[in-house]
Amino acid sequence: MLLELAMWLQGFHPGFGIFGYITFRGILSALTAMLLSLWLGPPVIRWLAALKSGGQPIRQDGPQTHFKKAGTPTMGGALILLAVVLSTLLWGDLSNRYVWVMVGVLLSFGLIGWLDDWIKIVRRDPNGLKSRHKYALQSLFGLMAAVFLFHTADVPAATTFYLPLLKDVAIPLGAWFIVVAYFWIVGFSNAVNLTDGLDGLAIMPTVLVACALGVFAYASGNAVFSAYLQIPQVPGAGELVIVAAAIAGAGLGFLWFNTYPAMVFMGDIGALALGAALGAMAVIVRQELVLVIMGGIFVIETLSVMLQVASFKLTGKRIFRMAPIHHHFELKGWPEPRVIVRFWIISVMLVLVGLATLKVR
Repeated sequence: MLLELAMWLQGFHPGFGIFGYITFRGILSALTAMLLSLWLGPPVIRWLAALKSGGQPIRQDGPQTHFKKAGTPTMGGALILLAVVLSTLLWGDLSNRYVWVMVGVLLSFGLIGWLDDWIKIVRRDPNGLKSRHKYALQSLFGLMAAVFLFHTADVPAATTFYLPLLKDVAIPLGAWFIVVAYFWIVGFSNAVNLTDGLDGLAIMPTVLVACALGVFAYASGNAVFSAYLQIPQVPGAGELVIVAAAIAGAGLGFLWFNTYPAMVFMGDIGALALGAALGAMAVIVRQELVLVIMGGIFVIETLSVMLQVASFKLTGKRIFRMAPIHHHFELKGWPEPRVIVRFWIISVMLVLVGLATLKVR
């Protein structure tokens, strides 16, 4: 929106040409999203607290330290989505199809999360939307995004599977691209949602991974950098820097209120949408496996649940004291802030490893 205005104003003064630089607009997008989160946070939290819903339901089988959190407002992820979408529309190139894919993914998966949170609040059901209904909606929107990306791909690289560290390995996926894209979008949507169990635990890794994906997006959209780094060139992918920066800015703004002890919870409306957005971004820049590395915290949390369920069904025994794995460490006696910060540190290391694959080819 503002990019088009700046390009028009450039005819009157060349200084407005600075808005043509993706990096500059990325910085503005991050700052805008952060300021929106900080500005709208207090009234949104007051509104959520006034819903006369009793706040976030707490699982009765969870750690006892969580019982004191009962009544904390949830659905704070709506604040993140509002800030991200507004910043993206303000600073993004609205003629770029990838911008609209990201907006569509954020809003559609946010809608699923809103339905889930609303059931939890109104019906006081900690389980929320039935799993089969949630998965059906995720599958629908995930497939829509995957099919659109497949049919609008304009270069072979956009539907080719690449392995990090191996510059000569490129696997044309053809229609299998839809399966891969669907799996990553829906998979990471659920992975981030499973991680969102402690104050600030999910949002900081999301911010870190979004920043790193923004670096990949900038390099992939630039012919010179992509050739030098030997990564797939995807024309137009550079505009995802605006979205990634908005997620980072909105996430940090939200963390102001979500840090321990949280004034508001993200809820499924934020976790499902942000996870799907990370998955979609990785698919667009063709860095699916790098996302698995950088988002290792999300992967570990998901695997812990899968292993726990499989072990209990097959042997009747549990591997962890409780899954997802962050609850396991809580029940071992780790204070919640210690679990959170240590998981953040691990996330920083994994993101750095992922970024290192840019050069190690």
